[in-house]
Amino acid sequence: MKKIRIGLVGAGWMGKAHLSAMLNEQMLFGPEYGVPVFEMVADNNAASAKVAKEKIGFNRVTDDWKVLVNDPDIDLVDIATPNAFHYQVAKAALEAGKNVYCEKPLSISAAESKELAELAAKKGVIYYVGFNNTQNPANAYVRELVQSGKLGQIMLFIGRYDQDQLLDPTLPITWRHINKLAGCGALGDLGSHLLSVSQFIMGDISAVNAMTTTIFPERPKAKGSSEMAPVENEDIISFMIEYANGAKGMISSSRVATGRKNYLAYEIQGTKGSVIYDLERMGEVQVYFQSDEEVDRGFRKVFLNPLHKGYSAFQPAGGIAIAYNDMKVLEAHELFSAITKGTKYDCTFEFGYKIDRTVAAILESAKKRVWVDGLSEILWASCDFPS
Repeated sequence: MKKIRIGLVGAGWMGKAHLSAMLNEQMLFGPEYGVPVFEMVADNNAASAKVAKEKIGFNRVTDDWKVLVNDPDIDLVDIATPNAFHYQVAKAALEAGKNVYCEKPLSISAAESKELAELAAKKGVIYYVGFNNTQNPANAYVRELVQSGKLGQIMLFIGRYDQDQLLDPTLPITWRHINKLAGCGALGDLGSHLLSVSQFIMGDISAVNAMTTTIFPERPKAKGSSEMAPVENEDIISFMIEYANGAKGMISSSRVATGRKNYLAYEIQGTKGSVIYDLERMGEVQVYFQSDEEVDRGFRKVFLNPLHKGYSAFQPAGGIAIAYNDMKVLEAHELFSAITKGTKYDCTFEFGYKIDRTVAAILESAKKRVWVDGLSEILWASCDFPS
């Protein structure tokens, strides 16, 4: 039984999601994959750090993350800060020889993400990016269908990730609207999740052609304030894709999509079959196979069940719902297993860099209104482009 001494940087909502996942990972999978020891929490918000210490049981609290990453009693640095701080914390942790668990995105710059991926590989530690949707048993099932050839030659990927959380124009400006803190808007916050699913299932993207729009170019500086501040990034983004395997795609994402709450949905069309999935109906996948005897019936429903990777950790029978936090539990399990048993994992820093590189290319395409191709060779310096 190996203890994994955790140092958490950022004790907000995402930090709580990480900690909850680690606790449930041990309960569901057992101590043989590692026992989390909550050693230290760092946050410049003293109240948040105090809550984490009292509710989770961290041994120590600090307001200086540099103290945490250099502490000899920390095995794993867990980064759950706003996006702009991921790079500096991850780099310092890697230089200190720590295993790193970084919430997505890896950074807000493709160049910085590439640097982190190269540094991590040299250090020989575990370096995990939290694209939790890759852990969804439904996406693992669809990936198996694609790779098995049961869908035939894959022709088209159509995806959307829409929410309406920022539809209200009176909501005040936040760090998500400022490029130096967020990197970009709907694409980085929502669309990058869909990019991770797309890459997980379809493989690398080779070319993109994009357009963006900002519906609310200004927002109040504070709640109820009449003083306005400029929104620096996109509310909506749409782009066409060419995959390295020759398939084509169309993806869009909106943070002002009226009526949509957490609509991550996609359809994959192949020459022998197709698949439809919607995260708002997380427990079911729509499948169609041309070889079925009664093809005129169209799509049929497959409920997630214990035969699908990861599902049986939570439920003994098919059709019983699992949810967002369960994907985080599977993420924590993959992380712990990599640390204690040396098992392979998909969401490496290289994976994170590929997503950030694609994000940068998409924004460059939207800025210049042209196709951007050769993503395997091109390194964009930053995704901090004006919308």
